Amino acid sequence: MAQAHLLGIATPETPVGSTTGRAARRKEHTRQARRRSLSARYLGYVGYFVGAGLISGAVVHHPLDPDRYTRIALYGAGVFLAATILNEFLLTRERPGPARMLTVIVASLMLSFGIGMLSGGLQHFDDFPARGAVLVPTGLVVSFVAFVVKDPDTPARRIFGLVGLAVLLTAALTFYGLRELAASMETGPGGGHSHGTAEETGHDEHAPATQPAPAATTSPSAGAPAPARSAPSQPTPRGSVAGDGHAHGH
Repeated sequence: MAQAHLLGIATPETPVGSTTGRAARRKEHTRQARRRSLSARYLGYVGYFVGAGLISGAVVHHPLDPDRYTRIALYGAGVFLAATILNEFLLTRERPGPARMLTVIVASLMLSFGIGMLSGGLQHFDDFPARGAVLVPTGLVVSFVAFVVKDPDTPARRIFGLVGLAVLLTAALTFYGLRELAASMETGPGGGHSHGTAEETGHDEHAPATQPAPAATTSPSAGAPAPARSAPSQPTPRGSVAGDGHAHGH
């Protein structure tokens, strides 16, 4: 038996390719697990985009209705965070420790708001030029920092590297460029985004001029001249023709 081992002859105790067989079984198990988790992975990626979309609309329209859009932003953050937990903790083979889990959660929230500010500022720049000029570069910086912190394969010091410097320079140039563009749009005719308030205000301002004048009343209390009274009948002098039959005697 020892000689067979030395000669490399296959025996029941030493099956050929046992290591290869374990690797193949592990790969097949992983493939089957990923196939079973198709719906979960789909929901995870949809959650990323839906959460970022809700946040992008909320951060842009927040001044119009703070209470409403604050709730929308919180809903978006919750959806994005749920997708992060599903993708980073439940569908992965290596579970991070508590410290790393907390870091990923915070970085994911930062990433969701950074993407929301960037996409919302670009999408609604024509509607809110001054606000978009701030949201776009801020979202660019916040999303980059959050991505580096969230990525386990990238050290945090890369934030201050060449890529981080390029992102910061791009954000500064974007801010100055969009600010000038926003100033030119606001000074031009039809600038800004009113959501119908400007039209309603203009209608109210001109309403008194276009309304018909009220009809004149004949009431004395309204200041209108009273109708002319008929002249009082003069007394008929005696001896005049009054139709009483006595005038014919004189």
